[in-house]
Amino acid sequence: MDDLAQAALDVFEEEAPATVLITGGSTPRALYERLSRSTDLDWEEMEFFFTDERCVPSTDPLSNFLMANQALLSKVPARHYAVDGEGCDADGYEEVVTERLDRDLRFDFAIHGLGPDGHTASLFPGKREVDVTDRWVVHVPHAGWEPFVPRVSLTVPALSAVSFGMFLVGGEDKRHPLQHLMAGKDIPASRVSAERMLIIADRAAAG
Repeated sequence: MDDLAQAALDVFEEEAPATVLITGGSTPRALYERLSRSTDLDWEEMEFFFTDERCVPSTDPLSNFLMANQALLSKVPARHYAVDGEGCDADGYEEVVTERLDRDLRFDFAIHGLGPDGHTASLFPGKREVDVTDRWVVHVPHAGWEPFVPRVSLTVPALSAVSFGMFLVGGEDKRHPLQHLMAGKDIPASRVSAERMLIIADRAAAG
């Protein structure tokens, strides 16, 4: 798939979700920019939540919120719920999510990334946070991939409480983790499920 962003946009517009989990990183930015120009969505009925955040101020270039806000959120009249990255507040974000969606957590749509080491959101291989099942949101004190700053991340159960999940995978450095994901090998990304799951990869990642 040469045009990763366009393929993802087509799927998003077809699903027209109301509650959406979005991720940071470089791969989804082009999708967010195209989404911001979409006239086929009822933005006022949509709500955006974050899969994870780096523990930096919202004005820091490392902030997932900053990227998503510049590319999408500041350009559409949808509601959004950002993590307090500066406060690294996992407890606070769990309260936000559960107050809005109740304890019976369910998102309509999730956009997931895939790291070169197989991580997704801020759940890294070999870190205890991958195994947490009794919380929706956790503090990640030691990142397993650059930038090496603490994080706040949704857990596997929260990331999996989704009707339609979509992995966006771009770049040659994602080839091996994509193979592992497709084969169901035990990497953090493979633990994330959904009622329906779609993987969209470019040619470099797909090999």
